[in-house]
Amino acid sequence: MAITLSASDTPSPPLSARLSPPQVWGIALLAPYLLVFLAFVVYPVGYGLWLARQPSSYVALYNDPIFARAAVNTLIFLVIGINIKMLIALFLSGFFAQQRPWIRWLSVIFILPWAVPSIPTILSVRFMLNPEWGVVNQLIFKFTGDDGPNWLNDPAVALAMAIGVHIWKSLPFWTLILLTGRLAISHDLYEASDVDGANWWQKFRYITWPSMQTLYITCTLLSMIWTLGDFNSVYLLTGGGPADLTHVLSTLGIRYLRLDQLSLAMASIVCAMPFVLPLVYFMMKRLSR
Repeated sequence: MAITLSASDTPSPPLSARLSPPQVWGIALLAPYLLVFLAFVVYPVGYGLWLARQPSSYVALYNDPIFARAAVNTLIFLVIGINIKMLIALFLSGFFAQQRPWIRWLSVIFILPWAVPSIPTILSVRFMLNPEWGVVNQLIFKFTGDDGPNWLNDPAVALAMAIGVHIWKSLPFWTLILLTGRLAISHDLYEASDVDGANWWQKFRYITWPSMQTLYITCTLLSMIWTLGDFNSVYLLTGGGPADLTHVLSTLGIRYLRLDQLSLAMASIVCAMPFVLPLVYFMMKRLSR
């Protein structure tokens, strides 16, 4: 008797036989990345959200005056620090776009704050601002005969110093990014504007800015995302002091960890998500155009 097998009864070949050698190599090379991503991204984020799941943690944050001060400091840090940094980077990109030999050597010195690791550079600034033996107060005493102020003892001055350190540290990077945008503009446009008698402001307004507007806004959004996570500028310079009055959301979690309040530490980080997610959305929307 002849036995017929339907297509569903036919055993399928093993997965290795259905994949081509490039596909097998692709899966083999991708697997370590996926494991690292799951272990160091998905698991920590998921565990942090699980720790911050209790509504009582957010009630405690709302009742903590330090949290409210940290939220205000974060807004000040973003509004002042990013706008000043990006405006300076925009105009410095025009300065470094000049074709002069000495500008190349100056650009090497200019990029050093960004290239050097954050810990030694920011700690060196903190030592320079020491009220007793810092080089800044020593110079003030040498030239004026008066003792210099305690720079990091006033919350407003300390936060301003942290914003200044952040600008100084990240300014070279954004200047280089905007410099590439300037160099991509055709020189024929500037030559035609010279023939028409345009001054530098008219060149910037009608040629440079329209050509760099998309790049500038994208860099600003990306800088806001990175600045929200900037831990070093505040914590290494002020430690959140004096009296925990210069904390931002990225450093507030360390304060709660020191107090053995892990749920509050995670909840304070989750509270930064309403700032981050809209920025990510608008940035991805602009990049997808």
